[in-house]
Amino acid sequence: MTSNDLIEVPILTRVEGEGGVTIRLRDGAIENVQLNIYEPPRLFEALLRGRPLEETPDITARICGICPVAYQMSSVHALEAALGIQITPKIRRLRRLLYCGEWIESHALHIHLLHAPDFFGAASGIALAQRFPDEIKRGLQLKKFGNRMLDVVGGRAIHPINVRVGGFHRLPNAQEMASLIPHFEWGVQAATEATRWVATFSFPDFEQPYEYVSLSHPDEYPMNEGEIVSSTGLKIPVTEYDQNFVEEHVAHSTALHAVRRKERTSYFLGPLARINHNRDRLSPSARSLADEVGLAADCRNPFKNIVARCLELVHAYEEALAILRDYDSSGIAHVDYEYREGSGCAATEAPRGILFHEYRVDQAGKIVSGRIIPPTSQNQRQIERDLLEHLTSRLQAGASRDELAIDCERLVRTYDPCISCSTHFLKVRWEECS
Repeated sequence: MTSNDLIEVPILTRVEGEGGVTIRLRDGAIENVQLNIYEPPRLFEALLRGRPLEETPDITARICGICPVAYQMSSVHALEAALGIQITPKIRRLRRLLYCGEWIESHALHIHLLHAPDFFGAASGIALAQRFPDEIKRGLQLKKFGNRMLDVVGGRAIHPINVRVGGFHRLPNAQEMASLIPHFEWGVQAATEATRWVATFSFPDFEQPYEYVSLSHPDEYPMNEGEIVSSTGLKIPVTEYDQNFVEEHVAHSTALHAVRRKERTSYFLGPLARINHNRDRLSPSARSLADEVGLAADCRNPFKNIVARCLELVHAYEEALAILRDYDSSGIAHVDYEYREGSGCAATEAPRGILFHEYRVDQAGKIVSGRIIPPTSQNQRQIERDLLEHLTSRLQAGASRDELAIDCERLVRTYDPCISCSTHFLKVRWEECS
């Protein structure tokens, strides 16, 4: 190869972790696209082995600074399944409130600082704020109140410390909870206005026949619980996850790729999948707003993930407000339990999609084994397929390689706050095959 056969974009901003995109061309056409994740494994599952099960929520929270509640909720639900623990309705509702806080802070961050800049050619959220100061200020305030919720209910805004197997270490103070009500009343309206603003963006014309996968609950918008459903007709309990999905090693990445077990095909997680399956269970304001802004009932454009996130932001504020108004600080903070040998699994909806946990415990209450499958690994194969299809169409339309490199960044950022939340490096490599 000559130097002309290789194009590198050495720094991709607003992407978490260390990874790269390799684009191979043959005879002027894109032959293959690979999303390479090359940072070393963090081995959290091995770290848990032999430890008291009570340490699991605090350890798994450290997997992600943006979505610690998702890891805590999936872990406590799975361990409670293993131990046969039945929590109270109040504890269950309080967990949903905590999850609302995480969706709010994560979605508000991704919408305003990580994704919206792409629609205006801005290099960062700071650059975008020069053009839209009021909108970005509003977004930061929306995020702030989500963080405040995590602080009040979870004991800390980053890596909450109040979550435990069986419930919470303590119930939140009623006065602190009441003090949040005015902020969340403002938040419902502010999130609504943010959605209307985002819906005016110009979205690339790109749709794919996705298999959307999400949780679905008959009575509520899915966060903590539900069956696993897909747009191809799958409807299974979480306990049958392994019968339908599997992780595979790929040569170009240290991260596993999840696929449908039988078909070996990719699938799509996240806000669009959730709304496609659960639109009628959105809060009243979010459901009405979805119709107002014209989000199709079966939207297949990944770039409109940002609109779906906005609608979920409205939903999270509205549901949280209802729980806050009805909060009563009396009652037990956690359910007592006894150790027993067993296994259990659970899945919750992290902001970016289904997060699956499975644990085996022994009679002494120690973790024998653990397995964690995050949304990122489940979306990676689909991201690669989207990159191949989108870049091919852009190349056929006459886009330059520099433009295609930018398109890579934009498409990856539509998917996942845990990819697009820091300032690590992503190298885009072009390889011309003769």
